[in-house]
Amino acid sequence: MTARERIEFLFDPGTFEEVDAHVTHRCRDFGMENRIVPGDGVVCGHGRIDGRLAYAFAQDFTVLAGSVSETNAAKIVKIMDLAMKMGAPVIGLNDSGGARIQEGVLSLGGYADIFLRNTLASGVVPQISAIMGPCAGGAVYSPAITDFTIMVKNTSYMFVTGPDVIRTVTHEQVTKEELGGAQTHNEKSGVAHFAVENDEECLLLIRELLSFMPSNNVDDPPRVESPDPADRADEALDAIVPAAPNQPYDMLDVIHAVVDEGYFLEVHHHFAKNILVGFARLGGRPVGIVANQPAYLAGTLDIDASVKGARFVRFCDAFNIPLVTFEDVPGFLPGTVQEYGGIIRHGAKLLFAFAEATVPKLTVITRKAYGGAYCVMSSKHIRTDVNYAWPTAEIAVMGAEGAVNILYRRELDAAGDVAAARAARVSEYREKFANPQVAAARGFVDAIIQPRETRARLIAALATLETKRDRNPPKKHGNIPL
Repeated sequence: MTARERIEFLFDPGTFEEVDAHVTHRCRDFGMENRIVPGDGVVCGHGRIDGRLAYAFAQDFTVLAGSVSETNAAKIVKIMDLAMKMGAPVIGLNDSGGARIQEGVLSLGGYADIFLRNTLASGVVPQISAIMGPCAGGAVYSPAITDFTIMVKNTSYMFVTGPDVIRTVTHEQVTKEELGGAQTHNEKSGVAHFAVENDEECLLLIRELLSFMPSNNVDDPPRVESPDPADRADEALDAIVPAAPNQPYDMLDVIHAVVDEGYFLEVHHHFAKNILVGFARLGGRPVGIVANQPAYLAGTLDIDASVKGARFVRFCDAFNIPLVTFEDVPGFLPGTVQEYGGIIRHGAKLLFAFAEATVPKLTVITRKAYGGAYCVMSSKHIRTDVNYAWPTAEIAVMGAEGAVNILYRRELDAAGDVAAARAARVSEYREKFANPQVAAARGFVDAIIQPRETRARLIAALATLETKRDRNPPKKHGNIPL
């Protein structure tokens, strides 16, 4: 699609109003005086998406490869300033060859002006970037600051330095697709949040994403009338957690059974699959869902999962979207790769994000909640409002086998029948800790509920929390362990 076709497809029919359509570049060197095109390679303006005001810019690759000039950047900056002033989302449709070389530092200054607006708008209005063609060099840092990045398979790529430079400097042979294609950034780097098949799917996804978000950080998310009964009980949930503690199950089945009409818009689907994040609705009210995924790496938290979860939690908190956590976590992933990679620092990001969040927070412990990971996953101790546990919940410092090996090491060494002695102690430990009773007795869990009740209890809790007011101590900003 062309830049204008994309804009027309994105906005409600007949609502888009273009801004600065007659602006041209001011460069008169390198033959540029003969290459003056009105609009200068970017279409900017505002319109309505599902009836709500939104601002957008679409880079036009057919005009000087969509390269960013001084005036081109000024048009984008104007749109971003207007969006912040009006409290409306900003959508960037990126398709550019990069900075306009003929303008030198003026084009670089234009990029910096855009980066500043991205930073100032962060947490004030939603920012969505669609990569629909090339996005290379310094240009990549604008999408990196925005809230969500969507890439189109086979036609888009992002990288700081291209294959030719890499071949010269490091002698690595790599294609553009391998280096910065949609699958690369969705699966390996986590830079992108979505990978779509074509331009139309990309633009429809932007509209869908916006339906879960408020227009700005002061408004509440838009609600819809849900035909799904609030008191619907799914009996299949009662048997979804396997009897064996080391047997996996798919947490997506739990989420689909609980949320309105079973619809869950998963974010970062291909990256860090041991944690699930995304949007859903409960009783017509948008919520952000964070969930461990026992079907992948047993649901452990590792570096990538911690960063993925933390970023999503902070977005939801910035835009008044309640957080619902489904917890089944045996701990943090062990190993030298994780420790050397800074799992302490990265795991602390998720802890920081949950602890800092002041939106309504609800947690459902479905099975394991072990060690420090129990604390991190929106526990009662970090200001979570409502904490439920299923009867299958196990809240303890560690699993029964590991605990018995430490607590009864000497006894087991001296036992004649080590296997029988260990089995007896494991059974004893499980009886004491492999249930939510101890935590409930302390008030760390508000109620032990039947799995089938989860949907009704969460919707009722959200209604109670609708008037929640919480705040953090006065400060410029926290120092999250980046």
